[in-house]
Amino acid sequence: MTRVDFHFNAADKLQYACRLVRKIRRAGQQVVVFGDPLTLAEFDRLLWTFSKLDFIPHVFAGDALADRTPVILCSESADTPHSDNLVNLSHATPSFFSRFERLFEVVSSEERDRAQARERWRFYRDRGYPLAGHQLAAD
Repeated sequence: MTRVDFHFNAADKLQYACRLVRKIRRAGQQVVVFGDPLTLAEFDRLLWTFSKLDFIPHVFAGDALADRTPVILCSESADTPHSDNLVNLSHATPSFFSRFERLFEVVSSEERDRAQARERWRFYRDRGYPLAGHQLAAD
């Protein structure tokens, strides 16, 4: 069963997600990042620039190199080659999240984002998924 971790109050949601993906990669795991196309375009740009010392190989789902790339970006339910970790940057519950061992929900401090995260929390809780909440004091 998928373990769900909420990371609440990210001052900059995409910057935090970059650091989270880097941490997952440093642990030797693969990750799929889910979000709307505009968010993923910005996230793609940030993965190239957020750190001068790190290179995080990534491609969009459907790319010819997806099966050999540890970080996949997708904006719809896709048959991705990885099932370790899913990072959700969307306001919706990814329909395919249960394929993954672990789901990370990154939530900003904006009230709309927090309200939508509470709905997703209830969704997972009501279906019996193991949940953990992490408050980000300063990221």
